[in-house]
Amino acid sequence: MPVRMMPGRKGMQLMTPHDLSLLSAVEDTFARLGRAVEDARPEMALHEVGHVTQVGESVVFVDGLPGVESEEVVRFPGNKLGLAYNLDAGQVGVIMLDASEEISAGDQVRRTGRVMDIPVGESLLGRVVDATGRPLDDGPPIPAAKRLPIEREATAIMDRAPVQVPLQTGIKAIDALVPIGRGQRELIVGDRQTGKTAIAVDTIINQSRYGVICIYCAIGQRSSAVAQVIADLRERGALEYCVLVATTGDDPPGLQFVAPYAASSIGEAFMEQGRDVLVIYDDLTQHARAYRELSLLLRRPPGREAFPGDIFYIHSRLLERATHLSDALGGGSLTALPIAETEAENISAYIPTNLISITDGQIYLSPKLFQQGILPAVDVGRSVSRVGGKAQLPAYRTVAGDLKLAYAQFEELERFSRYGTRLEEEKRKTLERGRRVREVLKQPLYEPIPPGEQMATLIAVTEGLFDGLPAERVREAEKAVRKAVSEEARERLDGIEQGAKLTDEDREALRSAAEGAVAPMVKADEDGNHREPAGPPE
Repeated sequence: MPVRMMPGRKGMQLMTPHDLSLLSAVEDTFARLGRAVEDARPEMALHEVGHVTQVGESVVFVDGLPGVESEEVVRFPGNKLGLAYNLDAGQVGVIMLDASEEISAGDQVRRTGRVMDIPVGESLLGRVVDATGRPLDDGPPIPAAKRLPIEREATAIMDRAPVQVPLQTGIKAIDALVPIGRGQRELIVGDRQTGKTAIAVDTIINQSRYGVICIYCAIGQRSSAVAQVIADLRERGALEYCVLVATTGDDPPGLQFVAPYAASSIGEAFMEQGRDVLVIYDDLTQHARAYRELSLLLRRPPGREAFPGDIFYIHSRLLERATHLSDALGGGSLTALPIAETEAENISAYIPTNLISITDGQIYLSPKLFQQGILPAVDVGRSVSRVGGKAQLPAYRTVAGDLKLAYAQFEELERFSRYGTRLEEEKRKTLERGRRVREVLKQPLYEPIPPGEQMATLIAVTEGLFDGLPAERVREAEKAVRKAVSEEARERLDGIEQGAKLTDEDREALRSAAEGAVAPMVKADEDGNHREPAGPPE
């Protein structure tokens, strides 16, 4: 029997058998109590509880949570949520995800033991949720079969595949001149009210042909603008393959800050199933402003334009999650179309230049073109796609290869001609051809066009079939060409959409069908222009 010693009045003394029995019973009791606590229900488990020391505008400072982790969700009275963000030695700075008006100093704060996550999966399709996954469309709660943290590491380089498949927007000026590939990050940038969101919604509507899951993330937008987007998508049957993550200007800046990361996690869940996903962030300028507000309230040091020093990092770690996975991981893709707002056409401002350096190109929308009625107002000269050209359908390269350069030269020639200089006949013809190309690149809102019909229209204008028509009749002629090629060359159009190269026979067939549609219009216009004037009435 082991001998145990215990302290006594005269130093260490031997324990009697009775003492040993009593000590063993006490140890056994404590062991049973420990096992009982471990096996108890979660709501009976011990919680780490702190208290509020200071309440600010959308941020709260908390004391007494020594074990809290970065970006862990904490719970306030009234089931209000916050995100632990500043882990200082003396206190924790918490970003509020709910309104902070009802919180006061001394209130209890409880840890939840989990970082911020969001439900993902098929149950989100057709729904409108906030950045925490709570429904905003008066529907039932989202069943959380699976949840993913909103902050995730980007896919490793070796797990990525090249961008090879096009993402068709249905917009001629983009698909032909600034193509986008699945897995690419293409910035849409321009001043207010130049049609940035319209391009994004057009792209979503066009994905009904291709089975791409679309996620629209509104960041700090007006409630009326978000409602209009939802109504447009519902009216055109696009809501069934969309997820809308919506935050408005009335929401706390913390909720606006986490919204794009939540949208990315929703998209990554579909991507990891081998599906193609499109995520639109509307817009990251508001996101940067929300983060600046939070950083200043948390007393982080300001930098250029009062933005914190890591403003580049918050966007780079978001957009780096867009990728095309390798075949070994299912071959899914996540394409990002972030939107940024400029002021007075200043594309070299701080946030737009940050985003341009992160993304694979930009679509620049010019307010001057918008005011002239050239819609979509894509400035071809300032727009570029660095990797989308390799994913573009082969037929586009045949027809639109030199179109971008020719169109840029036309715009320069048009500016030069405004000085009243007399032009040579060849330059005048170039000018007239360019004006018809501009008319062809115009497109009504929410009317995406299939690639084959785009191709036929571009062939018609580059071959000069529209030269005999006044510019105001080009839109009418374009509709006639699209109808004619759809009826007479359907198999060739299908081949173009499936990635077939444009052969000389295909080109001639499309040109012939287009010419048959345009020629009667040209003849009617010439007859009308040369009709003998009527004599005086008798």
